[in-house]
Amino acid sequence: MPSMSAALSALRAAGRQHLSVSKFVPKFVERQATGSHVFQIDKYAQARRMMPNGEKIRSDEFRVGGHDWRLECYPNGLTGNRGFVSLYLTHASHAKTGDATARLQFSILDQSCWEPSCTKFSDDYYRFSDTHGPHLSWGFGNFIEHEDLDKEKHLKDDRLMIMCDVTVAGLRADDDHAVAEVEPASPPFDLHGPAGQAIWNTEKPDVEIEAGGETFPVHRRVLEAGSPVFKADLSLAPAAAGDGAAALRIDDMDADVCKALLRFIYDEVPSTDLLETAGMAERLLVAADRYKVEKLKHICEKALLPSVCLSSVADTLALAERHHCPELRDACMRFLSSCDNIVALAETDGFEKMKKDCPSALLELLVK
Repeated sequence: MPSMSAALSALRAAGRQHLSVSKFVPKFVERQATGSHVFQIDKYAQARRMMPNGEKIRSDEFRVGGHDWRLECYPNGLTGNRGFVSLYLTHASHAKTGDATARLQFSILDQSCWEPSCTKFSDDYYRFSDTHGPHLSWGFGNFIEHEDLDKEKHLKDDRLMIMCDVTVAGLRADDDHAVAEVEPASPPFDLHGPAGQAIWNTEKPDVEIEAGGETFPVHRRVLEAGSPVFKADLSLAPAAAGDGAAALRIDDMDADVCKALLRFIYDEVPSTDLLETAGMAERLLVAADRYKVEKLKHICEKALLPSVCLSSVADTLALAERHHCPELRDACMRFLSSCDNIVALAETDGFEKMKKDCPSALLELLVK
């Protein structure tokens, strides 16, 4: 394509001597934005039993490309798709942000390795518009057959995890709807699965937790979903000014324990290296019980079973009784039911500790 000077020279040579020039440079650049959202459905088997064909479960709204979106899952299929799981992406903010052009990819997370599986995607971009009738959802009525969902990989602990990758096209730098996307933030702890990481990639932390002299940025909705105690505490926390984060201070918890607790709330994968030491497992059990994170509490209880011995049994039994850990208490009582072990304990400070902290358990042993 010739430059402006070459074009002017050619025009003058053709007899156009009085020429003027103006030039327009667009102030916008076409761009696109991509984001991912993970939708976790707990008690999936119950949802399938209770929900008829054509009834859907909706995810929370999430933002990509200046538009709000929502996933819709039909556990027993959309009408006409019995025997299938149907998945759709819906443009949730059309009334505010107008039409959107996007392409999408749906996957089921394989929970044995946290990799996407059973992936289906749109061949091209789809226009989410109501100009010629309502066309604000797009997806797959026959995404996957029920019998193809693996109980160990796709439905572990009766939990289905759906991931949707959305790419919104046609954004412009001067478009009011093309608001700045959330810059991916680095979580203050390691995450093993994509579910937790997807939240950090698409949502700005809106809570700061201070514990043990460290501050951890986190997401309110994750805390509220993972712990009823955090939910109650946040309802009483002072509201943040503007876009600032709400603050929550925990005075009697070490930073490493708080970090491990928060990490588990995000991806339900415990730090095995932390649980290798009985001291850390005990402190994390106390934190899990305090914040009603029952699955983590049970994992910590299991981790403490091998550590029951003469030097630890009195402290461990007291811990089990304080925090209502029946399996751990039973392990301690079995250990002490041996005459040799109870006689040996009587010669240590542990016996006095049991008399003080676990009198009912000691009486139970003596009666036997």
